[in-house]
Amino acid sequence: MKLRDELPVDHHLATVYRYGAALCGLVLLTFAGLGFADALSPFDTSGDTIAGMTTNVALSVISTVVGCALLVGAVVGGNFASTLNMTVGGLFVLSGFAHTFVLDRPANILDFGMTNVIFSFVMGLLIATFGMYGRVSGRLPHDNPYWRRRHAERAAGTAGAPALPDAARSGERGSLPLPFVDRDPGRRVT
Repeated sequence: MKLRDELPVDHHLATVYRYGAALCGLVLLTFAGLGFADALSPFDTSGDTIAGMTTNVALSVISTVVGCALLVGAVVGGNFASTLNMTVGGLFVLSGFAHTFVLDRPANILDFGMTNVIFSFVMGLLIATFGMYGRVSGRLPHDNPYWRRRHAERAAGTAGAPALPDAARSGERGSLPLPFVDRDPGRRVT
């Protein structure tokens, strides 16, 4: 059993995963390109600032690798892009935490400053959000393939049921109200 076989493919959300990965990958590649243009030594910790952040060649190389990986995820798309975005986003957040502890110390070989740490947190959360969009939620709609995969026995019971019109789904005036379903399947509140 492989994980990629267990995850459903959601064609509507693949666009979000792809555009999110491409956008963040291009931002990282731009930052890396500007860092390479500055041509610092690989582990110089007194480098110049680029776009408000400190950088050196080692950080530019890492930014290039991660940016290219995100662009590959954007090309492949689907569950691969979603999983890659969640993983890279988590690594960015972890990097932000790790570099918080090495600020102004000799172990700071990537020349991180506080703006780099904040960028790591923001970019990590942004990339992870692009990856989790439509996969992680407390209220996924029942026609979402991730909901169907997690609730196969309940989804099989609703497979033959007609879909609600968009007006009823959104709860517009004059439409049928949607019931609130509690975690207790025996209790129904409308």
